[in-house]
Amino acid sequence: MGWTARDMPGLAGKRAVVTGATSGLGFETAAALAAAGAEVVLVGRDEARGAAAIARLRGRAGRELLRFEACDLGDLVSVKRLAAHLAAGAPIDILVNNAGVMAPPLRRTTPQGFELQMAVNFLGHFALTGWLLPRLQAGRGARVVNLSSLAHMTGEIDFDDFQSEAYSPFKAYARSKAAMLMFSLAMQRRARERGWPVTAYAAHPGWAQTGLMAAEPQTQDLLKGAIRFLSPVMGQSAAEGALPTLFAAAAPQAVPGTYYGPDGLGELRGSPTPAKIAPFARDEAAQDRLWQLAETAAGIRFG
Repeated sequence: MGWTARDMPGLAGKRAVVTGATSGLGFETAAALAAAGAEVVLVGRDEARGAAAIARLRGRAGRELLRFEACDLGDLVSVKRLAAHLAAGAPIDILVNNAGVMAPPLRRTTPQGFELQMAVNFLGHFALTGWLLPRLQAGRGARVVNLSSLAHMTGEIDFDDFQSEAYSPFKAYARSKAAMLMFSLAMQRRARERGWPVTAYAAHPGWAQTGLMAAEPQTQDLLKGAIRFLSPVMGQSAAEGALPTLFAAAAPQAVPGTYYGPDGLGELRGSPTPAKIAPFARDEAAQDRLWQLAETAAGIRFG
């Protein structure tokens, strides 16, 4: 048996923020962190779903350990408002950038005009992390965990078409997840060079049964059917899929700057272990170009 949530250290006195926490991987991540004693802020778009998630978690952790904050990660105004609310509170020890949208068949844009998947999956989280950096730096060795995907392998960034004007649903998704991985590697490098008391990690869940695509009403029916058929055979539960994230967020043996995923065949399921990284994602020049592009797009400067 590999590492499980039962191996998590006690997190009493620590404050965690988890985006996309009302269902799927985010919910299971928030549940495990709260069960370990952390004060957890669940972030999601919908107030009603947030209240329902808090109610579901009451049996696993004390009500005083749980709080919901509404935020649309695709709207930078909403992200900045969330950051301001969180900055008014205690230091943040764990930030899990988990929220995501997957492969809407038609190209959609956000209030600021960004392609939806790049905005929600990457740019909103990049901005949130930057605006929360003072609260993270005020913590006790804070950790930032960014959710990537196996799909990143096919997502080399096209800097000439960063907003996917030539839209392909899964190509845009893969690029957004590659951006999250590259963000993690670049942030850890900057934290080390600049002496930030923060460490950065990335994680992916393998093939987890989260309903991410089912939540997108326009997703192609044939593809949804194939996923429903194959998931029980090739995949794992959302709770199991959350283990690489939890390992990166809390395990003492987690190594900063590492990308964690399942250890099974094809990294589809299993216990947390260092995962494969596409060679293009390791390119520091590309990481820096992405970082500068994201700072300009979000109107933010880290540090």
